[in-house]
Amino acid sequence: MTAELVRGQNQALPWTRLEIGVEADRALALGAVLVGEAGHALGGAEGIALPGAPPPPGLAAPGPPAPTHRLAVDLGALPSAATRLDLFLALPGGPGAPARFGALAAPRVLLLGPGGEKAAGFAVTGLAEETAVVAVELYRRNGAWKIRAVGQGYQGGVPALLTDRGIDPETARRLAAVAQAHPVAPLPAAPRPDPEPVPAGPATPSGGRVDYTHPGRRPTAPAGRHPYATPAPAAPAPPTAPAAPVAGDASGWSMEERLHNQVWGMFEDLARTVAAYRGAVEFAEDRRERELDAVLDDPRGRTGQGAADASAAASERYETLVARAQKALDRDLAQLAVESQVVEPALPPALAGWESPVWHAYRPPEQPPLSVRLGDLGLPEAPELRIPMLVRLPLERGLWIDAGRLSDGEGESRPAGLRALAAGSAALHTTRLLAVHPPGGLTVHLLDPAGSGAAAFAGLRNAGLLAPVPAAGAAGVAEVLERLTRRVDLVQMAVRGGARSDALPPGLDTAEQLLVVHDFPHGFDDRAVTRLRYLADEGPAVGVHLLLVADRDDAAGYGPLLDPLWRGLLRITPLPDRHLADPWVHHLWTFTPPCVPRGSAVLETVVGATARARRPGR
Repeated sequence: MTAELVRGQNQALPWTRLEIGVEADRALALGAVLVGEAGHALGGAEGIALPGAPPPPGLAAPGPPAPTHRLAVDLGALPSAATRLDLFLALPGGPGAPARFGALAAPRVLLLGPGGEKAAGFAVTGLAEETAVVAVELYRRNGAWKIRAVGQGYQGGVPALLTDRGIDPETARRLAAVAQAHPVAPLPAAPRPDPEPVPAGPATPSGGRVDYTHPGRRPTAPAGRHPYATPAPAAPAPPTAPAAPVAGDASGWSMEERLHNQVWGMFEDLARTVAAYRGAVEFAEDRRERELDAVLDDPRGRTGQGAADASAAASERYETLVARAQKALDRDLAQLAVESQVVEPALPPALAGWESPVWHAYRPPEQPPLSVRLGDLGLPEAPELRIPMLVRLPLERGLWIDAGRLSDGEGESRPAGLRALAAGSAALHTTRLLAVHPPGGLTVHLLDPAGSGAAAFAGLRNAGLLAPVPAAGAAGVAEVLERLTRRVDLVQMAVRGGARSDALPPGLDTAEQLLVVHDFPHGFDDRAVTRLRYLADEGPAVGVHLLLVADRDDAAGYGPLLDPLWRGLLRITPLPDRHLADPWVHHLWTFTPPCVPRGSAVLETVVGATARARRPGR
C-alpha cells in the first residue's frame, strides 16, 4: 500500500537502494543536490546531478525534461559528508514551455523500492508563481535515512534554488541552463541495482530496519567496485536485542559537536513529526467537510437514509485518517523519547540540565564550549518530551529575560512575583555562562541601580565572580557603559586595521564581557539608552554580550526608539511560556526555563569551583 505524504511529513527508508519517480502532465526537468553539514551543495557544482553531466557518487544521471522520470539512488554510496539529498523539479526552457507551476496540474513524486514497488507518494500542491521546487529530500538521521515531503518553491527558478545552497550566482545560472535544456537524446540510465538484505534494527512502519551506525563509522566501498554498489550488510542482530540509539551518533569533529548536532536533529524531527500530524488532521477535517458539503449541495439527497449513510461514511473516513496520523505520531514520539533518554545523560555541563549528575563532578573547562543550554522546548502533542534549547557561543544576539508579561495563547498575563523570578533566572543563566567558560574567560558586569536584584546575585557577588560594584545610580550606569563602549571601539579598530592583540592598550581586559542589566530602564537616561543600543548591536562581534532583565511596559516612554532593541534580543521567560517559533514549520514552542532541583546544592558546588579556579595563582 502506498503511503500518501503531506508537506513536512517524513518516513523511514528501509532500503539503501531506491528510485525516485516523477509523474506530471507536462515535461519537467529533474535534478538533485547533495547537501553538506552547512546547508551548502557538497563540493560545489560537483555535488549537483543534472542531465548530461557526470553525477555525484551514489546517483544516476537524471534524464532530459520529460513527463515521467526515474532516478536511481544508492544511499550507501553517497559521500560520508552528505547529510541530505534534495530532489528538485523545474520548468524546462524553450518555446511553449509553461511559465509557472501554478498553470500545471500538481506533479507527483513517488518513492520506489528496489523492486520498483511504490512505497510512498507526494503530490506537490500549493504552487503558484514558482518555476522550480524542492519536491522531497532524503536526509540522514542517527545513521539511518529518511524521506521528507518538502514542496518548497522558488520564483527565481533553479538559479535561486542553487544560490540558496551556496552556489555562486553565475555558476547557478549556468547550471540552470543545463538542467532546463532539451538534449537531443537522453543519456543511458545507470543499471538498476539488485535488492539487498537489510541489517537488523528497530522495526520501521514499512517493515524494514533502521541502521543506527554513525555515518563516520560506515565501511567504504573497496576500490574497483561498481559506483552504485552498497557495502555488504553487517550480520543481523538477534531479534530479541534490537539496536538502540547511540549518544553522539551525528556528524561532527568532536563528541561535543556530535551531541550538539544530535540535539538539534531531535528538535527538527519533533517539529516535522508534529507538522505532519497536524497537516494530516487538517487534511482529514477538510476532506470530511467537503464530503458533507457535497451531500448538502444535492437537494435530492439532503434527507433520508442516503444522507445519513453518506455522513456516517465521511465521519468513518475522517476517523480512519486521524487514527493513522495518531499512530504515526505515537511511533515517532516513542523513538524520540528513547533517543532523549540516551542523549540526556551523555550531555556535557554546557548542554546538561542542572539535575544532571555531570555537575557533581564539575571541573572548570580549558576551552569555551560550542554552545550552551538556555532551557527546554516542547510541543502540546508531546507534553513529556523536552528538547534542550541550545544557542551557539559566543552569543550572536543578546538575551532578554521578560519580567513583565507571559503569553497564554489567548491574551497576556502578568503572574505575581514575576520580577523576582526574572532576577533569579538571570543569575542562573549568568552562573552557567561563567561555569562553561575557562577561568578568566568571561567578565561579568552587573548594572542594578535600584539594587532590586541584589539577593538573586548575592552568591556570585560573594564569590568574587562579578566585576567591582560601580558607583550608585545613574553615575554607575554611565561609567560601565562608557567603559564597554570604549572597549568595543578599540577592538573594532584593531580588527579592521589587522592589529595584533598585543597592540591593544595595556590593562584592557581581553576576556569575553557579559553586561547584565537588571530592572531596565531604571537609572538610564537618553545617553545611556543610546549606548546600550550600540552595545547590543555592535558588541557581540567583538566579545561584548548583553543579558537584559526588563518589563517592556516600563520603557514605554521611549516609544518606538527601543523597538530595534527588543527585536534584536532573544526573548526568554522566567516561567514556561509558548512564544518561540522554529524556522521550519513555525510551531509555537513552549520554553521552559532552567531550574535547580529543590534541596540540591549543585549551584553552590559550581559557584565554589568556578571561584577557586579564578583565584590568583591557580
